[in-house]
Amino acid sequence: MPTIDSVLHRLPTPIRDLAIRHSELIKFAIVGGTTMVFDLVIFYSLSLTVLEHKPVIAKIISGVLATLLSYFLNREWAFKHRGGHERHHEALLFFAISGIGVLIAAGPLWIANNVFDIRDTSQSLTTVVVIDFVLNYIIGNLLQMAFRFWALRRFAFPEDARTILEVDAERDEDPTGALDQP
Repeated sequence: MPTIDSVLHRLPTPIRDLAIRHSELIKFAIVGGTTMVFDLVIFYSLSLTVLEHKPVIAKIISGVLATLLSYFLNREWAFKHRGGHERHHEALLFFAISGIGVLIAAGPLWIANNVFDIRDTSQSLTTVVVIDFVLNYIIGNLLQMAFRFWALRRFAFPEDARTILEVDAERDEDPTGALDQP
């Protein structure tokens, strides 16, 4: 089975260059899609059964479990080549950022249920399921995904400072500027 890197290298040249340049984002999106399905299954399993009247609690539980899976997939695959922090420091930052992300994702659902009483005014289970999906997995996830990608790259999985210093030193030693060429 081909890896994402081998698939990227088989693309036509203009697309390949763009895809390789943004391979971290592509991998992050694949991890996000995987954990979204995981989150979705857990959320609906809880919100349609034991937590029927507490959808925000169901969302937080599903979000926390999806975050655990996300850490392992992002650490070992999407941001595998990044460093800069010791593992425990990196994990603490990841879970803090992801905790904020879970709250961001639960925000639209909380507003709909606590400000607009959407569950009390809905006529059917189908309507509730569709509204929950739109609020959780479209609006909430888009908001948290943008925040998490920025924050994870910036804080939890930064470029390794040693690598940046080595590249800068090589550029300083290269008077021709050949290292700056793509």
